[in-house]
Amino acid sequence: MDIDVFVATHAKEWERLDQLVRRRRSLSGEEIDELVDLYQRVSTHLSVIRTSGQEPALVGRLSALVARARSAVTGAHSSTWSDLTGFFTRTFPGALYRLRWWWIGTSAGTLLIALVSGVWVVTNPDVLAAMGTPEGMAQYVEHEFANYYAENPGLSFSAQVWTNNAWIAAQAIVYGVGLGLPTLVVLALNGASVGTTGGMMIAHGRGEEFFALILPHGMLELTAVFVAGGVGLKLGWTIISPGDRTRMQAFAEEGRAAIGVALGLVVVLFTSGLVEGLVTGNMVRGHITTPVGITIGLAVQLLFLLYVYVPGKKAHQEGETGDIRQAPAVTPVA
Repeated sequence: MDIDVFVATHAKEWERLDQLVRRRRSLSGEEIDELVDLYQRVSTHLSVIRTSGQEPALVGRLSALVARARSAVTGAHSSTWSDLTGFFTRTFPGALYRLRWWWIGTSAGTLLIALVSGVWVVTNPDVLAAMGTPEGMAQYVEHEFANYYAENPGLSFSAQVWTNNAWIAAQAIVYGVGLGLPTLVVLALNGASVGTTGGMMIAHGRGEEFFALILPHGMLELTAVFVAGGVGLKLGWTIISPGDRTRMQAFAEEGRAAIGVALGLVVVLFTSGLVEGLVTGNMVRGHITTPVGITIGLAVQLLFLLYVYVPGKKAHQEGETGDIRQAPAVTPVA
């Protein structure tokens, strides 16, 4: 196909379609019919040019024009509050419930790594000695561990924690593309980090302080990371074993659900960040007692679990998977 001749032949139709799209709110009945007709024609032109494999710049230009024309013909979907409400009352909790065994298993495995790491540090003086100098460890367990939660203003610290945890959760999900192996590494490193820190605190007689400061925010925070890890592992397993779906179809469906979970976890991690900045920080400052702080953390954790097992279970039983109900259409071609 001679692309120059093709362009010269149809350029006026493309220009006319662009004009009609720009004036879509003030078109007459005849012009609306013309818009629909040109939309179908230009869709065909785009298909022909794509098939020829020529002029990627022209393909991009016509793709944008056809997409705008399609919006004008079919009507663009405008986001409403009902979309947001539906996401948090059905889509997100439904996905959490459907994937519950993945993140429950991830929780158990990561906590086991943390426990083994902590016991290893407590019961092996050589391991403890290899973690730093006696002076450095004394400085950490006596001052730095607790001061970490109180050295910055509560809201500022919450924002820092939120960003860091959101990044870890995003890694755990995205790394699922690597068959879940990088996700396992992220989870193992985080579990070992928590365990060795706890082991160091316990070995220095600060175990009660460690759990008092880690539990209020840590219950929800770690659960969110475990959820992200479970979703990442499910994504990786889908590539290995897609079931009765094609591998690409299964990966696309689970990938869209994973993106939805990642968006929902932003809110969950924001909540845990607030607890860490405002509750744990004020426990260190002496404004909140340990029983009150742990009670707040436990209440937030129970609310999350109720969220999963009440609206989440109901949505799942009604067929909610977390996938996008109406996946975006590709550029229309005839």
